[in-house]
Amino acid sequence: MKKILIATILTSSLLFSYTMDYDRSTTGVVRNMKVYKDPKWVSKIELKNGKKLFFVSPKSMIEFYQRPGKWFDIGVKSENDFKDILVTDFKTLKPIEARGAFYVYGSQITSPAGDDLVPFASYEDAKQFAAKYRGRRILNFKEIKNSLIQLLNGRI
Repeated sequence: MKKILIATILTSSLLFSYTMDYDRSTTGVVRNMKVYKDPKWVSKIELKNGKKLFFVSPKSMIEFYQRPGKWFDIGVKSENDFKDILVTDFKTLKPIEARGAFYVYGSQITSPAGDDLVPFASYEDAKQFAAKYRGRRILNFKEIKNSLIQLLNGRI
């Protein structure tokens, strides 16, 4: 069942052309930094009401995704409010569906938000990156727990 779901997500990400439609004034939700300064890290959540939320890194986006109530002023009540969840593939620099991506944890590469999770559309690309930059693990979206985000943020 999980394989079917992942295959469906990956297939749909190939059929739909996603965009990271930010400009020079777009500020990330969690870190309050301009996202255009480092486009290879930009992540986005589009809500069903059409509102677009940008983040300076996958870690920041996942932090919001896991605890949206922390930013109550945005008005997200549950996961049902999310339409698209996107990250930028670190190799191709193209937007990809975050829930179907593979994330390298523990590499030597850092984002504008510090230690982070490096996203890839393919497991092979993630594996090659991890070998080159001493990544410790490759995770899928569901494997990323709040405790890992807290660790990456230096809160543990």
